[in-house]
Amino acid sequence: MGHKKVQRIDPLSLALPLCGADSHAHLDDEDFDADRDAVLARAEAVGLATLINIFLDPLQFAVRKALFAGHKQVAYVLGIHPCDGLRFAEDALLELEKALREEPRLVAVGEIGLDYHWPDCPREVQLALFERELALARALQKPVVIHCREAEADCLTMLESHGFAGYPLLWHCFGGDQALARRLLHNGWMISVPGPVTYPANTSLRAAIAEIPDDRLLLETDAPYLSPHPWRGTRNEPAYTVFTARTLADIRQQPLEELWRLCGDNCRRFFALG
Repeated sequence: MGHKKVQRIDPLSLALPLCGADSHAHLDDEDFDADRDAVLARAEAVGLATLINIFLDPLQFAVRKALFAGHKQVAYVLGIHPCDGLRFAEDALLELEKALREEPRLVAVGEIGLDYHWPDCPREVQLALFERELALARALQKPVVIHCREAEADCLTMLESHGFAGYPLLWHCFGGDQALARRLLHNGWMISVPGPVTYPANTSLRAAIAEIPDDRLLLETDAPYLSPHPWRGTRNEPAYTVFTARTLADIRQQPLEELWRLCGDNCRRFFALG
């Protein structure tokens, strides 16, 4: 017996008020080079007033940021991803600091952290880079956006031992359980939820999401990755946040428009946007 064909729903059919936010996307990625303006137009059409673009190459930031020169709804975050610890040396850190000091649309340092899933970058390299980027964020009084994959113990130890409890911090792409959520919330941090929460098998993630207070919750796509159902397996884009929002509203038993607005407001408050 074959698999039932997934019905691809047009996100524009679920459009919401223009107050939502995608707190984490990589719209400078080459996957969007052919239709970036159309992607941005769809994002606005579904109700996204704010987009946070995460740049991962300090050496190319000055070039790539020009893609959004005419799109004032896009704010920037810049950092060196933990998997790039070997690829970027001292010059990248110098460019990172320069950009953070000079570019007014850069609202945070990220995504930074630890990723033990891939063996390409040694853990000691990642830890050293993470420590330096945290020090830079604190020196410039910038919020941080954390990437953590299969490295929760070391990541939490680094953050807590360096005094980041209570610091403006967003845990990007949360995929953990209730215990991890409670630890993050205890430290005063924000939690951003991506598309995989829409997958029915993610029961522990759904249980954790139900416990997050209204003022700590954000939505994200991580586009072009991690598309929600019913677009799983395709290129993700900000417009698909409506599907994630619908699932979150069901889990949390909240009106969809209320959740949409509060997640958008939380994003703008965290990044100090208007």
